[in-house]
Amino acid sequence: MDRPTLRTERLTLVPLADEHLEHEVELDADPEVMRYLTGRAMTRAETEAAHRRRLAAARDGLGLWAGFAEDGFVGWWLLRPPHGPDQPEVDGEAELGYRLLRARWRQGYASEGARELVRYGFADLGLDRIFAQTMAVNTPSRATMTASGLSFARAFVSAGTYDDPLPGTEQGEVEYEITRAAWRERLGR
Repeated sequence: MDRPTLRTERLTLVPLADEHLEHEVELDADPEVMRYLTGRAMTRAETEAAHRRRLAAARDGLGLWAGFAEDGFVGWWLLRPPHGPDQPEVDGEAELGYRLLRARWRQGYASEGARELVRYGFADLGLDRIFAQTMAVNTPSRATMTASGLSFARAFVSAGTYDDPLPGTEQGEVEYEITRAAWRERLGR
């Protein structure tokens, strides 16, 4: 299943493609954007490798979308199958994520795009549950999860191992979620 272009009031979300690489490089080069992910800016080579992985991971209507407002690039959003040590693979579930240019923070874009991916995941893909994870200390991302309709599900210590853990790692991770039933209830369906 191909990923469609999605639209909100202010955003056009297009399936990530090679033409978006320079936007990804700009995004990943900002150490503040990467603060809770890598703790540092990524090199161009690292972003190019990540871009190839992102493109290869797209399947069954899931993947990444580059987001654009009327005046240009905003960031990217993802809806992907669970992966990694803290995300057991469960059919009907997907992880929600987002990464925005710092100049686009605190304008409501992150939650606007996330709400559209939640809608798409439940209404178009028939998912049962959508979740998002972040470091417990990442309060801006946690606020976006809540604004997107997700609710706190659990706190946990990551099963991953780190050679050089980020500041705040000792406080653990959090997961937020929304189920299709809860989403429908919010819509009054």
